[in-house]
Amino acid sequence: MAVAVSKRERDVVYPEDRLGWPQTILMGLQHVMAMFGATVLVPLILGFNPNTVIFFSGVATLLFLVVTGFKVPSYLGSSFSFIGSVLAVQGANNPNHGLAYAGIVIAGVIYLIIGGIVHVVGVNPIRFLLPPVVTGTVVAVIGLALASAATGNYAGEPFTATVTLLAAVGAAVYLRGFPRLLPVLIGIVVGYLVSIVYPPCSAAASACHIDFNAIGKASLVGVPSFSFPDFSQFGTELSLFFFIPVILVAENAGHVYAISGIMKRDLSHMLGRTFIGDGLGTTISGLLGGTGETTYAENIGVMGITRVFSIMVFVVAAVFAILLGFIPMFGALVRSIPVSVQGGIEMYLFGLIAVIGGKIWVDARVDFSKRANLAVAAIPLVIAAGIPATQAIPIHLGGLTLTFNNLGLGALSAIVLYQLLRPGHVRDKESEPAEVVATE
Repeated sequence: MAVAVSKRERDVVYPEDRLGWPQTILMGLQHVMAMFGATVLVPLILGFNPNTVIFFSGVATLLFLVVTGFKVPSYLGSSFSFIGSVLAVQGANNPNHGLAYAGIVIAGVIYLIIGGIVHVVGVNPIRFLLPPVVTGTVVAVIGLALASAATGNYAGEPFTATVTLLAAVGAAVYLRGFPRLLPVLIGIVVGYLVSIVYPPCSAAASACHIDFNAIGKASLVGVPSFSFPDFSQFGTELSLFFFIPVILVAENAGHVYAISGIMKRDLSHMLGRTFIGDGLGTTISGLLGGTGETTYAENIGVMGITRVFSIMVFVVAAVFAILLGFIPMFGALVRSIPVSVQGGIEMYLFGLIAVIGGKIWVDARVDFSKRANLAVAAIPLVIAAGIPATQAIPIHLGGLTLTFNNLGLGALSAIVLYQLLRPGHVRDKESEPAEVVATE
């Protein structure tokens, strides 16, 4: 039964609020569409089973919602932070998925422990490591880190990508009532239809062609394929996964702060629970053949557009994902969404995520006349924007090699830079008058 939203709150649907079932189902489907491209891209890169990965994204989301007491609206999907480490341990020619699953489980357990500590001791250590200038930077890094993927997909067939983009933006700006809350879904449907009738697409252009044969050959019902970790080869390779939870903490905290900023409700006291929920989802996913999980920026982008945070929408999205794991034909249909259509939606969502990072700075009144703040923000943004999303970057620390992608390295650099420059922050606060950076 829908819960009425007060007049004061009519522009925002809060976690405890309920929409009618038709609206809830459609908006849940929209969240599935928003997360699907990135969630499936990770297993395609790593050679994992896409249906299994989608299934566990739904399971992890439900676990997360339960652990957070149904107070933090989020969807959990495949984390890009694991890509470099997984590729490194399983090898390109002779994939060792079992060893990769073991690494994911190890990272999940460490993440779970961090969440337990934060839940017990409080969020002050996180606030110490992740003040607004850092969290805003991490959120902006997430958007910019995915920008190369968005522009690459967009360039495959600019016409259909542009139509998709304009349909989504137009729906968000010009439509009224409930349709205004479905810009992503509307954009995807419009782009999909255009891909059917637009000549280059119907002539089998790779970026916008729809493979109907694959849809027809897919089974209607099937059980997800479960696999298991291999801890027998536990060694130095798995050390690649030890630091990933720190990146996930920064990413998760950035997402929580972003949701708080959009919803105008402080959720920082829930960080311990969000880490536990994410860590639990990652551990279970790795134990049975899924990818590492993380709260999804794409779905935060949808919330930023719609201002709908109802937990029931995310429950419906999770159920959709779980069912998708048992319906290969539906999976084939969603996977048939042309790359150019995905690029049009990604251009909108990823850009919005980057801007949300800026909104965190504005809301917290981060002073960018301080050189320390400028450095903390500027360097990670260049790292995120300048390095391709799928490029692995090894960092050698004595006999230990850690592998990052642009998202992980950008987030880590923001955390480290702030701590290295902390004396500069203290000095600037104590200086009178405050130092102003010349702009000439």
